[in-house]
Parts: sequence; structure tokens; C-alpha cells
Amino acid sequence: MKLQKMLLLVVASVSLANVGLVGCTTPAQNLDAQAQPSAPTLTGQTETLAQTQPQERPADVPYVPTPQPVVDAMLEVAQVNKNDVLYDLGSGDGRIVNTAAQKYGTKGIGIDISPERIQEANANAQQAGVTDKVQFIQQDLFNTDLSNATVVTLYLLPEINLKLRPKLFRELKPGTRVVSHAFDMGDWKPEKTLQVDGKTIYYWVIPAQIPANLRN
Repeated sequence: MKLQKMLLLVVASVSLANVGLVGCTTPAQNLDAQAQPSAPTLTGQTETLAQTQPQERPADVPYVPTPQPVVDAMLEVAQVNKNDVLYDLGSGDGRIVNTAAQKYGTKGIGIDISPERIQEANANAQQAGVTDKVQFIQQDLFNTDLSNATVVTLYLLPEINLKLRPKLFRELKPGTRVVSHAFDMGDWKPEKTLQVDGKTIYYWVIPAQIPANLRN
């Protein structure tokens, strides 16, 4: 009898020890599992950067940023507001689109052929806190559908402006405002011309009827 009682005590002790070990190790394993970092999720910025591609052809114009006072004046003369959709053709570092979104709540699309400029513009949009209002697309501006724009801004070259003019007349709705830094549109006379810090700004409105001399 004594031997049986001793064996029962030994078995009971071993079982209790196992229960104790299970009770101790399981929470630790759970903590280890919780401590493992979850897989990182791509932010809007990194997703956009991943979408850039090799530049399809050389740019039509060299990259020269528009001075901020000129940006501000361009937006003021166009009277942009939160109901507008602004397209910036050759958007560079995104300052026109980002400024419009930050100051006026304007939705904006920046078009640039350079992947570096698209990356820079998106980084600037993040810094300005306007990524919910703007989008930057790596694209040839001549292949961009402009029909949704209510405001178009540009800083190109005289020959590029003239090449672009028929597309603006063809795709933009009457009443759409067009603002150019530095260069005009040939025979299409601006409604306003401004001088800001020695820079020229031209302002037009798409007419309901395109004059015959401007149709080609």
C-alpha cells in the first residue's frame, strides 16, 4: 500500500509540473507572436513611386521651377477655388498643384514626363499634407485627356504652346481658364497680362466659339 501511495504521489507531481510548464510557456509564445512586426503596408507615396517608369522620350522643355510669387499670382488671376479641377502641364516639383490644394482646397492633376519630377512632386505633396487632393501622372502632356479641367496652368516654350493650342481648344470646355508663365499663345491674345517680379503671366478663357484664325 505504501508503495502504491508513493507511486501515485510521484505521478501527481509530474502531472502538476507539466501543467505548470504549459501555463508558463503558452503566454510567452503568444507574446513572441505579438512582438513580431506585421508586414509593412505601402503608403500612397511608395505606391506612386513604384508606378513610375522609364521616361518614354526626351522632355519638350528643360526643368525650370516657377518662382513661388509667380505661382501665387497665376492662381490668383485664375481665381481658383475648391470647386476647380486644375491640370498643370509640365508640373515639375508639383508646386502649382500643391499650392492650389493647400491654399484653396483645389483638386489638381500634375502631368510630367520625367519620373524624377513625379517622385519629387509626390514627396512635396506629402510634406504639404495634400495627397488627398492631388495626383501626379507620368505622361506625355500631348497624350493627356484635358476634358475634366476647369483650369490649366503651364510653363513651357513658345513653340510648345502653339503646338498645344489646338488641343486646348478641342478638349477644354468654354469658360476654362488657361494661365501661362512667360510665354504667350501667338495670335490668341490674352485677356490679362501680368508682371510679377520681372516675370510675365498670360491669362486666357476658352471661348464658346473659336475664332477662325485660331482653329488650326
